[in-house]
Amino acid sequence: MYYVDRKQIEARLDSIPALAEALEALAGDWQGSLLQGLAQERALHLAVESVTDIGSYLIDAFIMRDASSYEDIIDVIHGERVFPDELHETLIALVQLRKPLVQQYYDWPRAELHPLTPVLPETLLSFAQAVQRYLAAEAAN
Repeated sequence: MYYVDRKQIEARLDSIPALAEALEALAGDWQGSLLQGLAQERALHLAVESVTDIGSYLIDAFIMRDASSYEDIIDVIHGERVFPDELHETLIALVQLRKPLVQQYYDWPRAELHPLTPVLPETLLSFAQAVQRYLAAEAAN
């Protein structure tokens, strides 16, 4: 039997609806203000961290292949069928934002609506549902 830290996974899954709501609101009323730019930046960063944290917990819990990068976390859990194929490309694009958001924040184009912002609400909610289905299926085995 594997140890699955459901409390930590659930805490991160529970944050996803608020992130999806914030990203949807930003995309729906984008005017490029500094405040919106900073809010978008933070929401994207939290989305990256949530997805990669959840992926890392799943990899550890179910003794999946060790990931070598943030992109690889997505590849590993995708390979284990945690989420459907149609989410893979968007989740890879999301985690590729981590370096610019965290290390190159001084160059981030805050006045621009990032192309992932309007797409992510649905993707994040689908990812969360897929993870919950995966956990339920694994618990039933």
